[in-house]
Amino acid sequence: MHITKALLAMGMALSVSAAPVVERDESSIAERQTSCAAYTIINTRGTGEIQGPSSGFRTMNSNVQQQVSGGTIYSTVYSADFSQNFAAGTTDIVNKVSSLVRANSNVCVILEGYSQGAAATVNAMSRLTGTSFDAVKGVFLIGDPEHKSGLACNVDQNGGTTTKNVNGLSVALGGGIPSNWVAKTLDVCNYGDGVCDTAHGFGINAQHLAYPQSASVQSLGTKFVVAALRGTA
Repeated sequence: MHITKALLAMGMALSVSAAPVVERDESSIAERQTSCAAYTIINTRGTGEIQGPSSGFRTMNSNVQQQVSGGTIYSTVYSADFSQNFAAGTTDIVNKVSSLVRANSNVCVILEGYSQGAAATVNAMSRLTGTSFDAVKGVFLIGDPEHKSGLACNVDQNGGTTTKNVNGLSVALGGGIPSNWVAKTLDVCNYGDGVCDTAHGFGINAQHLAYPQSASVQSLGTKFVVAALRGTA
């Protein structure tokens, strides 16, 4: 009787020790848990662009959608005229994020803004709190009049620092990216762009209009947004 029990115990121990060891790839598991199954890019165009997607993000957004499935693009509804009254655009951004979160608590959002559209986006930030703040995984801005000197999110058209310590046209009025948004933002200012770099340029000039055709800017945007959506930023 005692021998039989001992043999059974030994057999169970051997079967457990012989069981295959399954190794988990923690990095891939983490990526699956943080990556976005569904996402919306809220695209806010610049002054004078017709209602619809901004030319400033067309190439990069095409690249993003090829690399990360499950995405849609929403174009902020506002006039984008030369009055620079973008309040309706800011409200539309806030309302769109709120409606997306209500419809799907797991949705991911990317905010994009060019020129006046960047200002509308920055002004929406303080109104995006709680679950709306959490839903926004990244913000990509170009030619931003709210570009504020010294922020960690400031880069030039090549991802460098030549425009890190310059101010945009609207900063003197008290604008700028809120501190809690800096970590999830990339604010790209082309050196000499008079809208975001008043130290080296004046007003809407060639540098301000160069973003849509800039291979380096479109590459920066693609990499930043893809990383934000995959949770690897």
